[in-house]
Amino acid sequence: MADDTDPLLDAVTTLVPPLLTALEALAGAGRHLHPPELAELVAGVARYEPPLRQGLAVFEQAPWPAHLQDFRGAVTAAANHALAAFEGLEASLARSNPVLGAYRALGRLTLAVEALYPVAFMLPPVNRFYLCDPQRGDEAFQASLLGADPARQDTGVMHAGNGPRERGGFSLYVPENLDDLPGPVPLVVALHGGSGHGRTFLWSWLREARSRGAIVVAPTSRGDTWDLMSPEADSANLRAMVEHVRSMWAVDAGRILLTGMSDGGTFSYLAGLAGDGPFTHLAPISATFHPMLLELADGDRLAGLPVYLVHGALDWMFPVDTARLARDALTAAGARVTYREIDDLSHTYPREESVRILDWLKAPPP
Repeated sequence: MADDTDPLLDAVTTLVPPLLTALEALAGAGRHLHPPELAELVAGVARYEPPLRQGLAVFEQAPWPAHLQDFRGAVTAAANHALAAFEGLEASLARSNPVLGAYRALGRLTLAVEALYPVAFMLPPVNRFYLCDPQRGDEAFQASLLGADPARQDTGVMHAGNGPRERGGFSLYVPENLDDLPGPVPLVVALHGGSGHGRTFLWSWLREARSRGAIVVAPTSRGDTWDLMSPEADSANLRAMVEHVRSMWAVDAGRILLTGMSDGGTFSYLAGLAGDGPFTHLAPISATFHPMLLELADGDRLAGLPVYLVHGALDWMFPVDTARLARDALTAAGARVTYREIDDLSHTYPREESVRILDWLKAPPP
């Protein structure tokens, strides 16, 4: 038996650690992507590519039996997507629009993270990869996830009319240890940025929701981005999604967050400030803002409304003064604003804020 399993164990230990390290490095590159520093960033992550490529070669040569082909396929797909991300980053430096090339290359990171997720129920190190601190060090919590039934139909990652080329649907994450969580859980509605897609933006929140016990809905806009000029149809779609989720799972009606990145953040103002929406908390990220939004909002809605604003001091698309204006205007209108201005953040999604936002969402009201 040892002769049969040793090559497989060797293959796993040769590939999985450099794969997880590479995914973390690529995520760090995405978080710190800033146009003037792109070449330095690409050079900084390049060293993680050779160990990954070498590990994949060993992994593919192992004698995988039939009952482990799904495992082999998931790990191989993740590694190949990660390698494509490294290659795309390097190639982006020669493009006419290097930053756009880098954004596209990092899209392969999301595909890698999605492909690897089923392995979280098979290997403890991969399980920990999809957790945040302090849950990464909590063995009992990890066991509650490792012991979950991956075939269960009402938990885990789901998609409704939200294939890669579909618009207007949504992707959903429900914690696999839902039955172990106390009472109704918070709901996060997370809106992608311009030209984005909910199926990929879901992974900006999954690790955090899995750690803190929250359901995440990641809708996809009906058009290429959220309709900021005529928001009624997209807003109605969001309300219908929330109602569907609430009809299926026990959602805490006092903790329904609308958040979004860039255009998604701007749309969270439009949909979230309306008086007829189900959203109890707002968290626009790297969004634009105009005081006219407050003129269209319900005055009672603004009084005491919890708002968590995040913006980067290096944002080249929507200058940080936009966020400062939003902070001051919302505070003057009576909202309870938490403002986070991040010195090293450009126009990218700050994953570290997702945990802080969830902790803020779950905190008792003042």
